[in-house]
Amino acid sequence: GDHKALAFIGTGHRSQRQSLIEQFLAKFGASAPVVANAFGDDVLRRANELSFGQAQLPTFDLKNARFVLSFGADFLGTWNSPVSQSAGYGHMRQGRPGIRGSFVQVESRMTTTGASADHWVPVHPGTEGVLALGLAHVLLEHQLRPATSGRASALISGWGAGLEAYSPENVQKLTGVAPERLERLAHEIAEQSPAVAIVGGAPLAHTNGLFTALAVNALNELLGAVGQPGGLHFTPQVYTPAAGQTFAAFAAAVNGGTQSAKVVLLDGANPVFTSPTAWRAKEAVEKAGFIVSFGSFIDETSALADLVLPDHSFLEGWADATPEAGALTAVASVAPPAMKPLYTTRATGDVLLEVGRGLTTPLDLPWQTYDEMLKSTFDAIGEEAWTAAQTQGGWWGELPRKTAPTGRDAGRTAAPTPAATPVEFVPPTFDGDATQFAYHFLPYQSHQFLDGSLAHLPWLQEFPDPTTSVMWGSWVEINPATAAGLQIAQGDLVEVASSVGTLQTPAFLNPALAPNIVAMPIGQGHTNFTRYASGRGQNPIALLAAVPESATGALAWAATRVKISRIAEADGRMIMFSARGELREKPHEGVTR
Repeated sequence: GDHKALAFIGTGHRSQRQSLIEQFLAKFGASAPVVANAFGDDVLRRANELSFGQAQLPTFDLKNARFVLSFGADFLGTWNSPVSQSAGYGHMRQGRPGIRGSFVQVESRMTTTGASADHWVPVHPGTEGVLALGLAHVLLEHQLRPATSGRASALISGWGAGLEAYSPENVQKLTGVAPERLERLAHEIAEQSPAVAIVGGAPLAHTNGLFTALAVNALNELLGAVGQPGGLHFTPQVYTPAAGQTFAAFAAAVNGGTQSAKVVLLDGANPVFTSPTAWRAKEAVEKAGFIVSFGSFIDETSALADLVLPDHSFLEGWADATPEAGALTAVASVAPPAMKPLYTTRATGDVLLEVGRGLTTPLDLPWQTYDEMLKSTFDAIGEEAWTAAQTQGGWWGELPRKTAPTGRDAGRTAAPTPAATPVEFVPPTFDGDATQFAYHFLPYQSHQFLDGSLAHLPWLQEFPDPTTSVMWGSWVEINPATAAGLQIAQGDLVEVASSVGTLQTPAFLNPALAPNIVAMPIGQGHTNFTRYASGRGQNPIALLAAVPESATGALAWAATRVKISRIAEADGRMIMFSARGELREKPHEGVTR
């Protein structure tokens, strides 16, 4: 048969489970797993590969930093490794007697991370990289830092000439940041060393996202932050996943007839919900002759399956992870089952191993069970690694030099990163005519539901949003001055429209939002995801145009413009934890249905 016609669609979560999936597909003769993560960090990984030779997310030694400058990264909330980053941030601020680190956040909408900053600096969308190079220009011009000529700075056009195109006056024209503020910020960074810059989230979700990431990387190199205490590092990897196909590329190829997908296996991904309409995600998945889901709950994508083989819950089966970032040493976590399965579920790893043995031509996978594979992986790290992992929930330390790579990349040698042409600022482009769609649309991952994969949990539906206190529904955020001009009051029902879609939801007036921005959390708006999430709120992804980042092809999810108008007065559907002193004990009843 056509073994290439087997497609495995997952989230790309780094774990030995993902390694097993890759080895299963490789030995079967299929392609690497399809990664369905429209809000991933592929742009930053590519930038780090070009700047530092590491195609992974960075780890920040915040506990030893004196100054942190973040460009859009909600590193205390939902981005990268928030637990590790929160611990480091807390130590930076309060863990050193007599030393309190400084923190500045650059973004258009104040995140929970931005709310913790000493200074919050709003900039025009897609110009964060200009601000980073403007700071570098001031540092170089005033000789506040020694000039660098490293790999990261070599990728920036004009670096050797002092970045004259990024003078404070030019930076103001592009970003809206006053020259005196830029100068003051540059001097503060120089005076408080070690300093480190972080970039993530919306700044990388524009059509010029790679430029922004490369600019911040070059700034870090100038600050002397790369590989130094209080700076930027890369966690040694126990396992590195293969470079799989993105779901956008998969859907385009399948819908276009250039790729066949006769059998589709779904593992934790819900591309029908998380993909822009233009990707035609449902149509691509339905082209398969046979669809299998390993999901524990029926969602919009697993509802298309011909066969559902539900996995154990995380308490019923082995759980493991090999974190991409968050530690200065290698880490591999593992947790055994805490209870017996309540229902007739089965570990997906065990299912794949048994299927591999039962094929007409059995796959040469050396393990009988998934926990046997886990043990062999830890044994390859060191004699006591498995015992230590069982005792303390994981292993961390120095990797042995002769540890063999696992997964599809086993046996390969790393290829050198190709040389890149120096980049310069190109203004971001947006879908939608500015005369008709006056506002930039900013979807963001919510603390409760992330990309919507946790919306089926009622206790998270009940959890108030930390910024707005809204629960059991969705909302759209508007600056109060903008709302006043549109005669929109708190809780009013509004219509938000882009060139590709329309939705109606209550308005929340947010003063910590740029006047030309309309923001909305991701997670609600499911049509089929248990009784707690189905039919509740609206899905902002329905408004997104399928605009790619120009250099990497990743979804530029901050590149859509919208218009907004008032539809009706507040009708009670926006339930807040405490509104005017009221406390709603049962917000899920009545008007919220």
